[in-house]
Amino acid sequence: MSELEDREQSNVIVNKNKRYRREKPWDTDDIDHWKIDPFSKEDYSEPFLEESSFATLFPKYREKYLREVWPHVTRALDKYGIACVLDLVEGSMTVKTTRKTFDPYAILNARDLIKLLARSVPFPQAIKIMQDGVACDIMKIGNVVRNKERFVKRRQRLVGNNGQTLKALELLTQCYILVQGTTVAAMGGYRGLKELRRVVEDCMHNIHPIYHIKELMIKRELAKDPTLAQESWDRFLPQFKKRNVARRKPAKIKEKKDYTPFPPPQQPSKLDLEIESGEYFMKKEEKERKLRAEKKEKQKEKQKLKEEERQKAFVPPEEPVKKKRKAE
Repeated sequence: MSELEDREQSNVIVNKNKRYRREKPWDTDDIDHWKIDPFSKEDYSEPFLEESSFATLFPKYREKYLREVWPHVTRALDKYGIACVLDLVEGSMTVKTTRKTFDPYAILNARDLIKLLARSVPFPQAIKIMQDGVACDIMKIGNVVRNKERFVKRRQRLVGNNGQTLKALELLTQCYILVQGTTVAAMGGYRGLKELRRVVEDCMHNIHPIYHIKELMIKRELAKDPTLAQESWDRFLPQFKKRNVARRKPAKIKEKKDYTPFPPPQQPSKLDLEIESGEYFMKKEEKERKLRAEKKEKQKEKQKLKEEERQKAFVPPEEPVKKKRKAE
């Protein structure tokens, strides 16, 4: 029996990708592989060898707010051992590591912080970027649509009436969204940011956000059902078809002409007309004089018409004639 069992085990087809894998007794099901452990001061032993720094420019209208908020920014970044500089002459913000910095990734979060502050995100919201599991995405939408009026309409479509569309997207994606100028700043989880970027890009390509909102609402309800975790959700999601309505102009009814075997008479050329009127034999100065005279006549006619239109405003309206009542 043992020989037969050995033969059966040897005949089992093993996936090529898993042929060198070994069992890991320490890797149990109760371990959360996606858990992010916090980084503390005890996890580092020596300061960094090189200094890392990032700088970003900010618009003029943000100068007043940044000047008021900068002490809070300095105090918040000091907990992570990061120095920050506000240069009002150049209009820039700079963050850099120091010898007290213990978290290597904190400088990248600080870089995102000054980017968000430059894009008009308020400081209480922007400082949340320093937390684990919170990321940001600044989407540029200014160069997607060339026509300015069309761009403003599509951007307003993303915001919605009284910001209702934006609020719905914030609830469904669990992200903070701010539409400012030609950019959309967002903060939240990675999955929510990925969905939000798709909504914003499609909105600027003339696909209304309401379609994505419906899809996200259905996905949220389907995620509550554990039986559908391993199944495809395509049959539940709505399939919206493009509807390009052709706006045809009414066809013009062509008048039927009587058939004649002879071609139409040849039209006189410009030279023939000049010879016929005698203009061909005139000198250059005489031609210019004639053109000036014709131009003056046209100007007089237009001036006369304009004067008549002006005088119409001074003509009193006809008063209605009151009919006399008959004596009773």
